Amino acid sequence: MFKIKTYNAISVKGLNRFSRESYEVASDIGAPDAYILRSHKLHGEPLPESVKAVARAGAGTNNVPVEEYTKKGVVVFNSPGANANAVKELVLAGMLLGSRGIISGMQYVNGLTHMTDADEMSKLLEKEKSNFAGMEVQGKTLGIVGLGAIGSLIADAALALGMNVVGFDPALSVEAAWRLPNQVGRMENLQSLLARSDFITLHVPAIPQTKHLINADTLKGCKKGAVLLNFAREAIVDAHAVVDSLNAGHLGKYICDFPEPILLNRPDVLAMPHIGASTEEAEENCAIMAADQLVDYLENGNIKNSVNFPAVSMDRTQSIGSRITFSNENVSGVLGHVLSVLADHKVNVVDMVNKSRGDVAYNIIDVAQGPSAEVVAALTKVEHVIAVRVI
Repeated sequence: MFKIKTYNAISVKGLNRFSRESYEVASDIGAPDAYILRSHKLHGEPLPESVKAVARAGAGTNNVPVEEYTKKGVVVFNSPGANANAVKELVLAGMLLGSRGIISGMQYVNGLTHMTDADEMSKLLEKEKSNFAGMEVQGKTLGIVGLGAIGSLIADAALALGMNVVGFDPALSVEAAWRLPNQVGRMENLQSLLARSDFITLHVPAIPQTKHLINADTLKGCKKGAVLLNFAREAIVDAHAVVDSLNAGHLGKYICDFPEPILLNRPDVLAMPHIGASTEEAEENCAIMAADQLVDYLENGNIKNSVNFPAVSMDRTQSIGSRITFSNENVSGVLGHVLSVLADHKVNVVDMVNKSRGDVAYNIIDVAQGPSAEVVAALTKVEHVIAVRVI
């Protein structure tokens, strides 16, 4: 029986992926095998030795001390793409709001409470409507920084709106490249994209390399009057530099999902309360993906969509006696030493797979018979081995 500890309100459809026969799921549970959470911050909290994995029902993992958990052999999963459509729709809404005087016009209309005559109101609005004129997005150029699951969906939608689309992603994967429409122009660097784009939308993760990716220097390279959209992460944009650019009349508008005090009560800023993935469908999709990944890891040792371990998967054969998984520091000789231990104890290896990522490696070994406690103890004592499991 596996034990899953929940934080935050996790969608029932996600929690239902844990079968009652094999899982105990609760927000208060002793010796959990794994966590599933959304926004709860784990930094500074003690980690029980029983925890083998953490799954975030969402894309970002800023609330998880990933580096610390990696050293302990704890696999951290996220749910990339599960909320992509929700974010895509909000980006499109933000782009349209930024191109027309929709919000300011509605605010003006709602301020006419002193008027009682419909005809007089109609005449006034006809006279004043030019104050809320904007531009159409058709024919304009949208620059997408980050061409993953969300970026590719936005590219599709923007092309359907008649926009020209250019993109930049230094870490574009083969899988993401296949998803990308052929009409998207690939930019060699960020500066080239900024110089061409009427609208710029950001979809990169918040990592040290992307902190303040948009700053005073990069903003100077934008087209005058460009609209910047940030529905990725707060840290990617230097809000103070944005305000300076807006004040100078260079940047046209800033539309984001991450309000800061400096951004409030400005007509050239539309700040939303971090609602990019706040749809019923997105929360369900993220929870289902997170739960499925935990189940596959706990029951089979397979890893998919981990932010700190390599993607590793191997089919299981019912006739095989047992499966051993272990993580180790990514140095030479560890796998050979482990195989020698198994050979010394006459444990026959049927199949195996080994992958590495940065400073850590992960291994799945199927053996003909279940290893004894003595064998497991010997494996854990191998130098540079971090954690061993028998499934």
